[in-house]
Amino acid sequence: MGRASRGCGCAAAVVLVVIAVAVFVGWKFIYPRWKLRPPPPSGSELRVHVLDVGPVNGDSILIESPGGKNILIDAGDTSRSKSVVDALKRYNIQQLDYFIVTHPHPDHMGGAAEVFKAVKVLNVIDNGQPPSIPPNLLPKPTPARKPTAQPAKGKQPPRQKTIISFYDDYKEGLKNSSANYATAQPGTKYDIGGGAFLSVLGPTEPLFSKDQMKTGGTEANANSVVVRLDYGSFSMLLTGDAEEQTEHRMLSKDANVEAKVLKVAHHGSKYASAADFLQRVKPQIAIISCGEWNRYGHPSQAVLDRLRQANPNIKLFRTDLQGEITLTTKGRDEDITVKAAKDTTADLWVGRMAQKDDSSRSGFIAYGDFGPPPKTKEQRANTNR
Repeated sequence: MGRASRGCGCAAAVVLVVIAVAVFVGWKFIYPRWKLRPPPPSGSELRVHVLDVGPVNGDSILIESPGGKNILIDAGDTSRSKSVVDALKRYNIQQLDYFIVTHPHPDHMGGAAEVFKAVKVLNVIDNGQPPSIPPNLLPKPTPARKPTAQPAKGKQPPRQKTIISFYDDYKEGLKNSSANYATAQPGTKYDIGGGAFLSVLGPTEPLFSKDQMKTGGTEANANSVVVRLDYGSFSMLLTGDAEEQTEHRMLSKDANVEAKVLKVAHHGSKYASAADFLQRVKPQIAIISCGEWNRYGHPSQAVLDRLRQANPNIKLFRTDLQGEITLTTKGRDEDITVKAAKDTTADLWVGRMAQKDDSSRSGFIAYGDFGPPPKTKEQRANTNR
């Protein structure tokens, strides 16, 4: 009898250990994922427009939520602000509930001033960082001069254009907009209506410095705001110009990066979209926003190859070849529709040749990339004939 009792006690102890392990595993690994699970979709349509802000490089993404809210992520280059404003008019956007500026580079922030003028903006989110420009290139303060003539009443004299005018114009537009301002904080979730959410994944503290970019990329890009869009079974990762360093930090923080759609980081730069990161994202659809005149080899052939290696069946879209890309979904399984503004006969899986290197280690400074690339000798010869 005593022997049987001891056997029962051992069995009970084993059961308790198994239950304890199960509870620990559930609390540690399953519950966090369950808590992140988005609510059921409302049945209305979510629309994401990756705008064509070429032919120079740039990003601008308009989200129309199923709850009727509008979100703009970046505003393209200064020279392409009209394209962004025209798109807002085309989609009858009169108010932006959120305007997210991923980082202070002109191809993402340049059109912001015109956006503030065109529509009412309720909330602005950025990474809180000024442009990363060497001190010797910053505008020198000019001594105050006594004005020779009084400017017309209500008008300010035009501000002198400098290398950081795009940033000054953004700050002035933000100030005059009366929008609520916040710096991006990882873990923050924004309810954009109809069961759709935006979650901030980056940048995380401490922010990257130039010294940490010795393997390539720039600190301004590495500190991009990264957000995740969820609606039912639909998910999209919006990465700004995040670099490989950003991706690895998100992986080390166990951020939820797995997504059906990936807006490929940094226009398809070779310094982003690392193989291990893509393996974790497991995208079914990849979208690259880049310009046909860009001089930095965007998209890189290496990145295109890594995308295919991560998923041989992945669907690729590119604004440089197909113009504006629009995704629509009602948040159900397998109901994502992707439409490109134009057809192309070019091979989407062939990258571009680089004329410049967009990395801090090469002395790269991002203050604009205007105009077409230089002509080759052969093109110049043909022009002169």
